[in-house]
Amino acid sequence: MTNANGSRAIPVVPREMAAAVLLRPFEVRLERRPTPDPQEDEVLIQVKAVGVCGSDVHYYEHGKIGRYVVDRPLVLGHECSGVVAAVGAAVTRFAPGDRVAVEPGIACGRCGSCKSGKYNLCPDVRFLATPPIDGAFAQFVAIREDFVFPIPEGLSFERAAMNEPFSVGLHAVRRAGVRTGDTVAIMGMGPVGLLTVVAAKACGAAQVFVSDVEPLRLEAALKLGADLAVHAGREDAAAAIRGATGGEGADVAIETAGNSQALRSALLATKRGGVAAVVGLPPEGRAELSISDLVDNEIDVRGVFRYANTYPLGLSLLASSAKNVEALFTDAYPLEETAAALERARTNKSGSLKVLVYPNGMADHKFEV
Repeated sequence: MTNANGSRAIPVVPREMAAAVLLRPFEVRLERRPTPDPQEDEVLIQVKAVGVCGSDVHYYEHGKIGRYVVDRPLVLGHECSGVVAAVGAAVTRFAPGDRVAVEPGIACGRCGSCKSGKYNLCPDVRFLATPPIDGAFAQFVAIREDFVFPIPEGLSFERAAMNEPFSVGLHAVRRAGVRTGDTVAIMGMGPVGLLTVVAAKACGAAQVFVSDVEPLRLEAALKLGADLAVHAGREDAAAAIRGATGGEGADVAIETAGNSQALRSALLATKRGGVAAVVGLPPEGRAELSISDLVDNEIDVRGVFRYANTYPLGLSLLASSAKNVEALFTDAYPLEETAAALERARTNKSGSLKVLVYPNGMADHKFEV
């Protein structure tokens, strides 16, 4: 990041910063807090853009997700990017002024899952905006160096922040084993589902079929490369996908909607011997499935939890081959209006895709709303 004269722009680090704090459901307050001091292996980041995730909205509305309960004030937000403001004494990969994206799940690095490369399954992961860990709806965050990644030249802070939900899509596509020439069905066109369309195409899918009940989301999916968009409220999505594949079904189906009907539809849209990957979590935590269909058709069902080892690839794809990602960006708010941003994301399902918050002002805002 440079100034107009070409010199490196290094953020000033104040003693205090602003943070948007969730006190209880539907109550967010802007507070002054001490600016974090980076530990020796940490990078202090001036946060430029943060996407509002469905989990942020759920905490805002309900105060909990499963066993994670907001029992003390919490800063939400984990889809973030920004500029390095300071570094700890042991940091070697970054310097103040570097533009970076943040992988928000800080794993221990010592357990069996971490050592096997599946650090997304680390039992001691510290994930931003998951109680009790504060997130990125704040002017600064301190992150361990190995979970910070350089933003490629020309990539906007907004796109870089989207590498977090994009990583979910990349991991889902990997877990499902998508190969060049495959047909892929994706149920649910929220931001994760939409970015899974991009991931599937980037990994060689020949055709991508999607379903949702919101026309805005279906339109965005087509802009991002989907070949067929099915309105699940007006027609049978599984039947439409089977019709588009000569009656066989898709090689891979990925469920990102987080509801039982979408999961059943995904399984019905999967061909015999195919793979169904489950990303979404239904509110009730359970879903009735036809075991006979799974067995008779030998469908391989694979769970998908967050992501691992996706950030460098994701940033590279977002900077090069990923087209029309800006179609996701619909709303922008400054930090002091974080409550309004969360309420917008909660209530405007038919008009909003990705709501963004700018903790250090709107000067870096790069899209029209």
